[in-house]
Amino acid sequence: MSKEIAVIGSADFTTGFQLAGIRTFATISEDPETEEVDEAVTTMLEDDDVGIVVMHDPDLEHLSRSVRERVETSVDPVLVTLGGGAGSGGLRDQIKRAVGIDLMEED
Repeated sequence: MSKEIAVIGSADFTTGFQLAGIRTFATISEDPETEEVDEAVTTMLEDDDVGIVVMHDPDLEHLSRSVRERVETSVDPVLVTLGGGAGSGGLRDQIKRAVGIDLMEED
């Protein structure tokens, strides 16, 4: 069973993904309230058809502590952030958590 990629973010952030064919998304305001982001993330985490959730890194600052902890421990779906200077180290950790092994490990 294949899973969907979902995107959460402002209209500007989600539009490019929609044009690329992503059908599952949640649009939040440019300066979102914590409840708005929590609701969008929780909905995606509970969707059995979603395997990867993509978010704009600065939007993570608006998550409540309880939802943030859930995101950090979630493996299916895994949340991947883009932008905001996350760097390859953050992405590397996210991939390792999702796959279970370090794909970028050097011999």
